[in-house]
Amino acid sequence: MRPVGGCRINPRSAFAPRRVGLLGGSFNPAHEGHRDISLAALGRLGLDQIWWLVSPQNPLKPVAGMATFAERLGGAACVAHHPRIRATDIEAALGTRYTADTLRRLTRAFPRTRFVWLMGADNLAQIAQWAEWKEIFHTVSIAVFARPTYCFGALAGRAARRFARRRLPAAAAGLLARNAPPAWVFLFTRLNPISASAIRARRRTGSVRARIGAT
Repeated sequence: MRPVGGCRINPRSAFAPRRVGLLGGSFNPAHEGHRDISLAALGRLGLDQIWWLVSPQNPLKPVAGMATFAERLGGAACVAHHPRIRATDIEAALGTRYTADTLRRLTRAFPRTRFVWLMGADNLAQIAQWAEWKEIFHTVSIAVFARPTYCFGALAGRAARRFARRRLPAAAAGLLARNAPPAWVFLFTRLNPISASAIRARRRTGSVRARIGAT
């Protein structure tokens, strides 16, 4: 039995989810953009659940300005607010730091579950910087969601070109979880301009204004 999102799931149980989307990130903080991608994935990819993998510390992001893990996990749970979207501490529990390691552990732990990695076009544009990025494509299927200003650069990037022949048409997105990796799809959905960095910037501005007003 392994903990997932506050409950325990037996990987070999008949009730274990068959198709699960994985959305990783710092969630610093979680926001409606994360939820929009998750809801789109549930509908267009035919998934049973979405697990948000709240990272203890993203190797590509600085520690400065990072909220505590407990704060980010709690905030993600509040924003998810859906019976089929779960904010989890899986990476902290596994002790993994890199996505490739997390995916290897999950696919071994849940051999009957088809996982689909979910990410925005901004991550597709820079995934070639990730550790063992090609192995990620060979471990799970991948669904990429459009994000403002990143789409064309992402589709012209190294990863998209490397796996161009394994890209499914958007109309076949519902079959993605059934395809053996490498398999990926790019989905043009409603573009949500919100970003965690913009939210943090607004919070800093509000905090400065509050201090000025108090003097």
